[in-house]
Amino acid sequence: MRVVSTTSLIPAETAARVGELLAPPVTVTVTAEGSQRYAQAVGDLNPIYFDETAAHAAGYRTMVVPPTYVAYALVQGRPLGDIGIDGLFVGDKPIRLEVARIMFGGEEWDFVAPVHAGDVITGEARLAAIDQKDGSKGPFVRITREITYRTAAGEVVARTRQIGIAR
Repeated sequence: MRVVSTTSLIPAETAARVGELLAPPVTVTVTAEGSQRYAQAVGDLNPIYFDETAAHAAGYRTMVVPPTYVAYALVQGRPLGDIGIDGLFVGDKPIRLEVARIMFGGEEWDFVAPVHAGDVITGEARLAAIDQKDGSKGPFVRITREITYRTAAGEVVARTRQIGIAR
């Protein structure tokens, strides 16, 4: 039996935040050492990450980094006191909902251009969408957070959409 909700779990002030930055932009210089350690940790040993000659031979201006490394490179350390009851870090501008917990619901990536060792990359996280659905166990909220990664020249190199499920 499907439960249909008649009350909103999304306060009006939260719905009005769609499109808003969720935290200040974060900028880092991507290093070959950091990206190579990441590539080794995830088991991606493509020579274009480790050898400049191989990168040039493949048509790149210098060594490139594994595509998802940009997300890892921009992670800012947080104190353990910032972890919420659901095990997720509370953001700088928390999204208020009438729910008990938020769970990870998936992630999609668009890789637009390669990121090279030495590039300066900025990531901006926005609340892209928020909506309420009725599921087999009752109402839930789907939150879409979009992070856009750009070079210092403003070129988009990647974009990720992260889905959160709140009930």
